[in-house]
Amino acid sequence: MATKKQGNFKGKKNFKTSNKFSKRNKKPVSKTLPKDDGSMRLNKYLAHAGIASRREADDLIKIGAVSVNGKVITEMGYKVQPGDKVQFNGETIKPEKKVYVLLNKPKNFITTTEDEKGRKTVMELVQKSAPVRIYPVGRLDRNTTGVLLFTNDGDLAKKLTHPKHRVEKIYHVKLNKNLKSSDLEKIRSGLKLDDGEIIVDDISFIKGAPHSEVGVKIHSGRNRIVRRIFEHLGYDVIKLDRVLFAGLTKKDLKRGHWRHLTKKEVDFLKML
Repeated sequence: MATKKQGNFKGKKNFKTSNKFSKRNKKPVSKTLPKDDGSMRLNKYLAHAGIASRREADDLIKIGAVSVNGKVITEMGYKVQPGDKVQFNGETIKPEKKVYVLLNKPKNFITTTEDEKGRKTVMELVQKSAPVRIYPVGRLDRNTTGVLLFTNDGDLAKKLTHPKHRVEKIYHVKLNKNLKSSDLEKIRSGLKLDDGEIIVDDISFIKGAPHSEVGVKIHSGRNRIVRRIFEHLGYDVIKLDRVLFAGLTKKDLKRGHWRHLTKKEVDFLKML
């Protein structure tokens, strides 16, 4: 399996621009664009402040958790004007610059913002990456390594973790023994686990590696899903490395190191 393959866009039908008006009317059609007065819908304002995604922000507005200039706002579509004071649960907030950070996660770090048991968290590894609060998108368990995205863009985080968007992930799996070809076909055909059926997008042995190492492409975000697939068939996963997430790879990024996404990468994620 080629683990460095980037995500591809699904092709769209080609279309030709109509020229039926080109000969009849050579005068350009003028359109009056709405003037940008600097206002912003309240749910978008909350999302830009890193409070929640826009949908979640709508729920916060409905329950009266947001006020503008001291007045509780429950109106959907309310627009915040420049200079308005917006508060969430009594604290003043303001939009933050969007930040996107990619980490090559090492073992023995918990994917959470804090841990009551005092264990090391991934936040320690990216604490100097941004002047604003960022959060991990999805989870990798303590012993899983590889690609992990952080951002304060609530809308994007919500999209990348929602099942309907079928965000692609590729894992390099190392097992305690060789994987039988018959078991590989069982996984490819679909297995029934305790929480329902699971079908991987692709699975194959890795060229040049022993049959105890396989590549798995999957879009499901169910908890510990890759480990549970192999455990169901009697294998122990001794190493699990995510090499691709939503088209992002850890190429040239050392374990435990991070980098900011390029504009091209951010634009790609927003088009998924």
